[in-house]
Amino acid sequence: MEETIGVTSAAQIPKQRGEALQDTAVRYAEERHWDVFPGAWLESFEGTWRCSCGEVACPAPGAHPVRDDWPTQATGSATVARRVWAKQPNASILLPTGRTFDAIDVPETAGFLALARMERMELTLGPVTCTPDRRMQFFVLPGASAKVPDLVRKLGWPPAALDLVTLGEGAYVAAPPTRFGASGAVQWANRPTPANRWLPDAEEVISPLSYACGREARRK
Repeated sequence: MEETIGVTSAAQIPKQRGEALQDTAVRYAEERHWDVFPGAWLESFEGTWRCSCGEVACPAPGAHPVRDDWPTQATGSATVARRVWAKQPNASILLPTGRTFDAIDVPETAGFLALARMERMELTLGPVTCTPDRRMQFFVLPGASAKVPDLVRKLGWPPAALDLVTLGEGAYVAAPPTRFGASGAVQWANRPTPANRWLPDAEEVISPLSYACGREARRK
């Protein structure tokens, strides 16, 4: 369900299973106590796939909010989530940040390097997503967006020099198994488990993430 499927053209993207999306959204609300809300989805059009929003050049086809008031639409109720996805079973699953978690967004290459360093350091990791546009989001405790710039400076990096973005209040992430355009599905690089129900603080993971992003910046 959450596995990336290789494709050679947009028309080969498997159709999203509405039951799987609904069940997964309900599980996120019920088991993780995450707020969830439905986003856009992919539609078949003249032999290819496009975003349900109808925008030909949509920057995030099938994986963005469809309403301006999406923050009020987000729910932590499993019952409400089940009802919402019953009405639109193909809707992507989006998670608002700044509530039960923030997310630190980095390039995929830096993210995997940081993951390896964190494992060697035996750091406690929260869930981590990997998106088809080659980004990774590390889930951390809320409040990270206010802390990260100063933490990065203390490590000797000007924040603007690193491709490292903190997603807090007013932002969101796409959750597995949401499909993102023709590229595939969002996956878990580190799955939610009972062991990582308690998220790390940004201070615990910012050093390896900054190092990895700095190394990536020097390569460009």
